[in-house]
Amino acid sequence: MSAKAVVFAYHNVGVRCLQVLLARGVDVALVVTHQDNPNENIWFGSVAGVAAEHGIPVITPDDPADPALAERIRAVAPDFIFSFYYRHMIPVPVLEIAPRGAFNMHGSLLPKYRGRVPVNWAVLNGETETGATLHEMALKPDAGAIIDQTPVPILPDDTAGEVFEKVTVAAEQTLWRCLPGLLAGTAGRRINDLSAGSYFGGRKPEDGRIDWSKPARDVYNLIRAVAPPYPGAFTEVAGHRWVVSRARLARSPAPAGLPCGLQVVDNAFLGVCGDANAVVIHELLLDGKPVTPDRFSQLNH
Repeated sequence: MSAKAVVFAYHNVGVRCLQVLLARGVDVALVVTHQDNPNENIWFGSVAGVAAEHGIPVITPDDPADPALAERIRAVAPDFIFSFYYRHMIPVPVLEIAPRGAFNMHGSLLPKYRGRVPVNWAVLNGETETGATLHEMALKPDAGAIIDQTPVPILPDDTAGEVFEKVTVAAEQTLWRCLPGLLAGTAGRRINDLSAGSYFGGRKPEDGRIDWSKPARDVYNLIRAVAPPYPGAFTEVAGHRWVVSRARLARSPAPAGLPCGLQVVDNAFLGVCGDANAVVIHELLLDGKPVTPDRFSQLNH
């Protein structure tokens, strides 16, 4: 059964899921996306670019609650509304314009990790699994009934960027698998039990500050969770901000007597942590450029 949709989308998940809709024959009549922020590291694909290639109209409203946006969507008369990594909450009156439902793709296994940047939070908290979930949109974020979800592993040394690549594939697989049922009106739904889950807010670059008094595993999880293309975990020494961009947990405890913090040992970087274990730092950045242990020592004496 053919269907018309309005798609709110951004980022790589937005790109891939928009392409799934088109591949499944959905008539995407309008794409709502964001203007790229010049202050943000744009390391991901362009939803607007994909829409332009397919001749789909694109708009970038500042406020999804703007009545003009609702009128534009009503004029399209979509059967469905989809949201794929769109960064704003879509008002319920807008969702209700689509008679066959409004659905969002979220980057976690709901009800776990509702809210913002779920992949980064999952890595930070040492999770071993996450995934992608398609669910109905409701008044509360990530709270509607679950349509389908696909898990992916988080390996011990995966960075958030690497996990996000897996979640993007999981989102594509989830939508591809369940879209025929949605279009036919036969897709099942299961309760999104919020009491069994968790909600997390957004993160700021300042949240990447390393607390070396914490156990090495916690420090390493922070490094993985905000490693490039995200802003990076950092520490401040002698008035400079040093970003730890690549690291591994040390296989043996830190040398006795070393204080917590960033150290140079045997011409290599070592992050000594509060549990007497350490993080071996393979790349340390100053102003975005790699620094050698010798240069670090020169700047700190």
